[in-house]
Amino acid sequence: MKSIIVTGASSGIGLACAEEFLDKGWRVGLVARRADILEDIASRYDTAVPLPCDVTDEAEVDAAFAGFGLVDVLFNNAGMFGPKASIDEISLKDWQQVVDVNLTGMFLCARAAFRQMRARDPQGGRIINNGSISAHTPREGSTCYTTTKHAITGLTKTLALDGRDFNIACGQIDIGNAKTDMVARMEEIRAAEGLPPQPTMDVRDVARAVYHMADLPLEANVLFQTIMAKDMAYVGRG
Repeated sequence: MKSIIVTGASSGIGLACAEEFLDKGWRVGLVARRADILEDIASRYDTAVPLPCDVTDEAEVDAAFAGFGLVDVLFNNAGMFGPKASIDEISLKDWQQVVDVNLTGMFLCARAAFRQMRARDPQGGRIINNGSISAHTPREGSTCYTTTKHAITGLTKTLALDGRDFNIACGQIDIGNAKTDMVARMEEIRAAEGLPPQPTMDVRDVARAVYHMADLPLEANVLFQTIMAKDMAYVGRG
């Protein structure tokens, strides 16, 4: 049975992806802070393993991966948007919170997965990082989020390079406007500013795209994939 750890598994893209893999018969480690939600998911699937964890806490991350056992794939997904504001309106506390979750959290989870994949016999595994459309083109007022997502692209490239000798693949999925609670909150902000709603897509389409990346043989790798609502303003966004 193949195995995957999904971070941010209690809601949104993480939850949709976790359910996709569970429905396909994978053993799935569910990483998020809300233990009650993870337990509820696990009550519906025999192959779901709740791993309550704060991805910004080094000890908790390492304990979660150790408790799960061998992992074939990590979907490094947990993240947050942070304040929608220009840089002069952003506090250091808000900046650090987004960096801790979006960048340090992904680093800690990737490190734990890479360590295990390198040490196993035979070596190998796959890490999929959740980038964003903002890893390439920013939204307005997204200093914290966009900066961390650009950094994830660097992490992805480095892991793809450093993983070669250990049969570890790394790729990144850049997602634009899936129907999640985070996007819904952003739409509320846009509405309050008198802006029209943006095109969105079903989050289950994202889950299927992640599954395709994860289920490839290790001789193949999707280094970067962009999936987005067809009519969203991405190229030339402003």
